[in-house]
Amino acid sequence: MSLSLHHITRPSSLKENAPLLIMCHGYGSDENDLFSFAQELPEELYIISVRAPYPMQPYGNAWYAINFDANQNKWNDVEQAIESRDKIANFIDEACAEYSVDKNNVTLLGFSQGTILSYAVALTYPEKVKNIIALSGYVSEDMLDTDLTTKNYKHLDFYCSHGSVDQVIPVDWARKSPQFLNALNIKNTYSEFPIGHGVAPQNFYEFRSWLKNRI
Repeated sequence: MSLSLHHITRPSSLKENAPLLIMCHGYGSDENDLFSFAQELPEELYIISVRAPYPMQPYGNAWYAINFDANQNKWNDVEQAIESRDKIANFIDEACAEYSVDKNNVTLLGFSQGTILSYAVALTYPEKVKNIIALSGYVSEDMLDTDLTTKNYKHLDFYCSHGSVDQVIPVDWARKSPQFLNALNIKNTYSEFPIGHGVAPQNFYEFRSWLKNRI
């Protein structure tokens, strides 16, 4: 069976019921980007790194288009973003059916645009995921369902981090995420690191130990 999104995998040391980690890369990147983390992550994880569905020129992929107008105001193609949100949610079901993983122990790890989508998937389809590692992104409310209060978020847990001198996504946007999650009584941890738009080594070690305690 071929799954709906192109992806690469690192099998688990467990033969069945492995905790599943799905990686969602940032704008203009591909499935190999975050996959470099795989060899440093717990061996019991079944790791899947997915490629976003929209190819860019000359290379790379996007989960949705980011458009720049004459005044350099950026705006997101929200329709594309919602399509990608639903594609990831569907892919989680496909992966759980295809691989020997525990559908009740799914972690999403995103970077930048992949984080924005990871927030959207978890807050729209909370029954499909358990842990979310949200690196260098923010909650984009226009990609969420209108009524969040009817959903069950009790089991969700978020690790959120951002570079304090991020030149791509302002840190102020990320700082709103804990407030947003707290308002929905969702467990979350938030950290900042003195870097730009990237993942510092200490950031990696922190989310790795956070994840180890939850799988």
